[in-house]
Amino acid sequence: MYDFNYHKPASLDAALETFEGSDDGQFMAGGQTMIPVMKQRLAMPSDVIDLGAIETLNGICVDSGVVSVGAMTPHAAVAASDAVRGAIPALAELAGRIGDPHVRNRGTIGGSIANSDPAADYPAAVLGLNATVRTNRREIIADDFFINLFETALDEGELITAVDFPVADAAAYEKFENPASRFALAGVMVCRTGATVRVAVTGAGPCAFRATEMEHALAADFRPGALEGISIDPDGLNTDIHASAEYRAHLVGVLAGRAVKRVA
Repeated sequence: MYDFNYHKPASLDAALETFEGSDDGQFMAGGQTMIPVMKQRLAMPSDVIDLGAIETLNGICVDSGVVSVGAMTPHAAVAASDAVRGAIPALAELAGRIGDPHVRNRGTIGGSIANSDPAADYPAAVLGLNATVRTNRREIIADDFFINLFETALDEGELITAVDFPVADAAAYEKFENPASRFALAGVMVCRTGATVRVAVTGAGPCAFRATEMEHALAADFRPGALEGISIDPDGLNTDIHASAEYRAHLVGVLAGRAVKRVA
């Protein structure tokens, strides 16, 4: 590593003030991505602003059909929450399958979605459950949040404060994970609310996206057989040492069918 200024403000206002006063400041949530990146000198901020002491960013509330998760809430807390399991079991299950115990106890929902890692799990939940991302400046609907590889709609200095998940009639998440990292080679969240069906995919492309053709087919006939003949175009999907774009496209179809079967 190299020299940098470390700050641990106790309030959101203090964190934002510190950021504005720094030459090249970066917010740090759980540090599961930022610390390794800094060790490799891929990022060299002048100031690291640790959000871990801001209590107002941590916590879970279920009210009026919405599960609100504070940005600094660890994955393990979401997975263990009786309130989340009672309202959106698929969200708790997804959180419980992220990484290993260390990652689940240090990583946070805000840090995960702000990073927009192509293989992260939470982006599928945000898109699939049609969540709203709340920041210190505005509210961003799920469909507008994820832009590209490691790119979101967040502006410079904009900070996620919470994520609001509407309670769905039913939802399920299926993923094919890397056995070492447990990152998703492909993951699919299927959500049904009334006549509306959303199918969100992570791990396969540069960022999370919706499989709209699958959504239309399932809205008309919600059963695994409705997906027969629907394929995901591999053009633009991820290819790496773990899987080709064609394999990931195949996985999306398989996982979507499994998720629909669980929901149905």
